[in-house]
Amino acid sequence: MADIYIPDRDRYTKMPYQRCGRSGLKLPLISLGIWHNFGDNSDFGVQAQMLRTAFDLGITHFDAANNYGPPPWSAEINLGKHLKNDFSAHRDELLISTKAGYFGWEGPYGDWGSRKYLMASLDRSLKNLGLDYVDIFYHHRASDDDPIEETMGALADIVRQGKALYVGISNYNPVQAVKAEAELNKHHMHCLICQPRYSMLYRNPEKAGLFETLDELGIGSISYSPLERGMLTSKYLSGKFDKPLTDQQQAQLKIAVQLNEIAKTRGQSLSQMALCYNLRKVTSVLIGASRPEQITENAGALKNLAFEEEELAVIENLIG
Repeated sequence: MADIYIPDRDRYTKMPYQRCGRSGLKLPLISLGIWHNFGDNSDFGVQAQMLRTAFDLGITHFDAANNYGPPPWSAEINLGKHLKNDFSAHRDELLISTKAGYFGWEGPYGDWGSRKYLMASLDRSLKNLGLDYVDIFYHHRASDDDPIEETMGALADIVRQGKALYVGISNYNPVQAVKAEAELNKHHMHCLICQPRYSMLYRNPEKAGLFETLDELGIGSISYSPLERGMLTSKYLSGKFDKPLTDQQQAQLKIAVQLNEIAKTRGQSLSQMALCYNLRKVTSVLIGASRPEQITENAGALKNLAFEEEELAVIENLIG
């Protein structure tokens, strides 16, 4: 007989929640990405334990996409099974998001940002997830070929149809974000959130002025790859690698080693400090995990979110 999951009664005392832009919606400071480790090549039982651990820590936001797996769509399908098994009584306590914008299926209608692709993709996602609606539906990447009016018009209609409560954008630069918000405003709607790649070792959005633009527009933000695909964790600090590092990775590792020394003085792991650094700029950080223990460790970042000016000066000098 399968075990019955009973969530931790104190879960909401463990996690701070922050308002997303100028909306009424609050996000947990840490959210869980349903990506590589929720595909068919991952252990289903471990997936369940990761989701339970996250929810017990007050992580209420699970973020997926149509192309997550492998294979594509499988992460949504597996998440849907877990939602049915463990969280059917807690749907109103969860924020479930998914995305479309990368390759979904063969042919001219399975990619980018056409109305046909976005609507068909979401219909398939809802079936996979076993849900009537998602809380947030993202356009996963901007396109210079697809009319922004069509893409944002489709997102607006998706909200009107009740298939999503909010809409967001991912991998948009500041100029594209301004255009997206302007088009949504024509439909009397607002972009809730933008999801860029951002970390201590990848600061392009910050340098481009994305976060200032989002603040001006009242759009929240959630960063993916805040641990730079493992480079800002203990994974590489030991000097043992599964395969040779690229020149870029070697340069990043040299910085990571020095950042780790700063983290030690803060009483944190490198990954915990990296998440705290991101939270200076974003509403929530989106973590990935392959084990429940990694989620618990990442949540430990919340014990020391603040930085001294001297710490930031040293960090900024290191990461450039």
